[in-house]
Parts: sequence; structure tokens; C-alpha cells
Amino acid sequence: QVQLVESGGGLVQAGGSLRLSCAASGRTFSSYAMGWFRQAPGKEREFVAAISWSGGRTSYAYSVKGRFTISRDNAKNTVYLQMNSLKPEDTAVYSCAAARQLNHVVDGFTDYWGQGTQVTVSS
Repeated sequence: QVQLVESGGGLVQAGGSLRLSCAASGRTFSSYAMGWFRQAPGKEREFVAAISWSGGRTSYAYSVKGRFTISRDNAKNTVYLQMNSLKPEDTAVYSCAAARQLNHVVDGFTDYWGQGTQVTVSS
């Protein structure tokens, strides 16, 4: 069993930065690929970024590539999402998720979800 708790969301102006954190409980965190998803009001949830269990492989949605960076610290059971050059269209609830394989995260076939943290980017 893995429990995920996100933090770090907030209100930021366009062009600014935020770093989201997702803290995981459980001793098996390092065996899971992790990812970030977002859902804006009235829209479907979409994939943002994913990272393999070792951190050696990453994947990004085209809309955030070059602006967002996913990373993890297995010693701290935490995965991060550094978001730079934020745009109003990045406004959404951001949730982290876990799956056994990276491609499962990318395709949204995840085993565990966090509750999410709100990110609001003002123009």
C-alpha cells in the first residue's frame, strides 16, 4: 500500500515558478514509477510528467516539455515537479500517481493517487 500526499501548490503570476512535492508512505516507494497529472475545471485529467523507479528515465507531455522537470529522491520517498515559465493555461489541480512501470504511468494506468494540490497562474 502506498499513500501519496501532494504539497507546494499556490497562486503565482505568469512567468513564475513553483515546485510541487509528493510524499509517499510505505517501504516500496522506490519500486514504483511516479507521475504527475493535472485537471483543469471542465476538462479531463491529463498526463504531465513521469519518472521511472530509478529516476533514470523521464517522460513529459508536449505542453510542458522544456518548462517542467520531474525528479525523485528515493531516500526521502518524495517526487518533485519543478514548474518554470508558468502560463495561465497551467492552472489546474495537480495530482501525483504511482504505478509499477513507467509506461503504465504515462498511459494513466496507475495503482495509487494523491488528493491533489491547486496551482493557479494569474495573467
